[in-house]
Amino acid sequence: MTTTRGTRVMATAVVLLVVLAACSEDKAAPSASLSTPTPTTAATPRPPTDSDVAATTATELLVTYFATVDQLNQDPSTPIRNLKKVATSVQLTALQRSISNRRRDGEHQTGSTKIADSEVQTVSLDNSDPKAGKVPTVFIDVCWDVSNVDVVDKDGKSVVAATRPDTGWTRYTVANYEWSKDPDGAWRVAGGEDLEKSPCTPAA
Repeated sequence: MTTTRGTRVMATAVVLLVVLAACSEDKAAPSASLSTPTPTTAATPRPPTDSDVAATTATELLVTYFATVDQLNQDPSTPIRNLKKVATSVQLTALQRSISNRRRDGEHQTGSTKIADSEVQTVSLDNSDPKAGKVPTVFIDVCWDVSNVDVVDKDGKSVVAATRPDTGWTRYTVANYEWSKDPDGAWRVAGGEDLEKSPCTPAA
C-alpha cells in the first residue's frame, strides 16, 4: 500500500489534535483539593454544684415519698414506721395520724398517685442552726395526679368526695436535718402547702 505524504501529514495532524484535546481537557479539569475538616471542640459540661445535687436528690425523694405513702394507704400490714424514711417534722406527724385513722376506720386506697409535673423553686444549703430549723431545704412545686386513686371502706364503697379534683399543686418542703453527717441520703419531706394554681395535664 502506498502512503502519500499528504496522507501522512493529515494523519499526523489528526493525532496531534487528539493529543492537544486531551491535554486541554486535563488542564480544564479542576484538581481535587483535600480539605482537612476543622475539628470542633465540644463544650466542657459544667460540673453540678451542691445546689444542683440537692435539687436532684430532693426531687427523686418525692417519687419515693409518694410511692411509700401509697403503699401504706393500700396495704394495712405495711409498717407505719416506714414513713420515717421519707418524711419528718410536721409532715411525718400528719401522715402518721391520717394513715392510722384510715386503718382504724377500715378504709384503704386503690390505685397510685402520679407526679404529673414538678418545679424546683428554691434551694438553700444553710445549715447554721439545725435545732432552730435552719437546715438545707429545697422547695418543690409538685402537680399530683390522683385520677386513678380511690379510697374505699370495708364494704368496698368509695368515700372520696365527688368534687375532689384529679390534679392539684402542692409546694413541698424537703429538708435535710442530718446534713453534716449525711448530705445525700437524709433528705425528708418536712411539710407541704397546697397552691392555688391552674390544674396541670394529668400524667400519661
